[in-house]
Amino acid sequence: MNQPNEANQPNQPNQRNEPDASDGPRRPTGRAALLAALWPPRASRGQLVAAVLLFVLGLGLAIQVRAAGSEDTALRGARPEDLVRILSDLEDRSARLEDEQSTLEDQRAELENSSDQAEEARRQSEERERQLGVLAGTVAAEGPGITLRVDDPTGAVTADMLLDAVQELRAAGAEALQINGVRIVASTSFVDHNGGVHVDDERVRAPFVIDAIGRPQDLEPALNIPGGVVQSMENKQAAVAVTRPETVTVDALRSAEQPDYAQLSS
Repeated sequence: MNQPNEANQPNQPNQRNEPDASDGPRRPTGRAALLAALWPPRASRGQLVAAVLLFVLGLGLAIQVRAAGSEDTALRGARPEDLVRILSDLEDRSARLEDEQSTLEDQRAELENSSDQAEEARRQSEERERQLGVLAGTVAAEGPGITLRVDDPTGAVTADMLLDAVQELRAAGAEALQINGVRIVASTSFVDHNGGVHVDDERVRAPFVIDAIGRPQDLEPALNIPGGVVQSMENKQAAVAVTRPETVTVDALRSAEQPDYAQLSS
């Protein structure tokens, strides 16, 4: 039986449909399109600047949050009595600022409402001059305050300790100070010399007595803080006593120094 001639058989359909080149390039799939859009990266100059600014902003926020966290951690680890003292100091400072604000507002109201503003300005100028004289040590002063007495039988109290006491009192609002009859001003020096303490080149001996005019409720706690001035002196076997007299007098005076070069401008 003769086999059919393959040449005479009709063409069979092709089982694999090959793409026809005439149909054009194939469109990329979704994943290929996404990768093509993201890589290689193509960023404009504006996008780079925006990215840098966002990085700097994020870094600043992170540093701020970290700093705030460290402060919270420090307060969280403080003792209850320290937290109470800190809160009390903040309340006292707030009260002082409110008092100063009220005084300034009253002065402004007096100037605005006074029938004779020139006279009011002259009075305030004299009051300001008196206040500057108290700060400069050229006039005597009296008022509420405290007295700090330091008995030093072993001679262990140094100039640095007395200077620390003065600085603590100033920071707490002391307006006038003297020690053993020597007026203390901004330029006062404390020096250890020849086995003793010299204040402005004048030797002072124990017992050391510091008179300070100011608000007693602020001055005394400033000296008695844990690890503060009083505790440091007592560790040196010194006997320290802080009292609140009804009136503190600071009458040691300094001569008014004339400037060598500065002159009033016309």
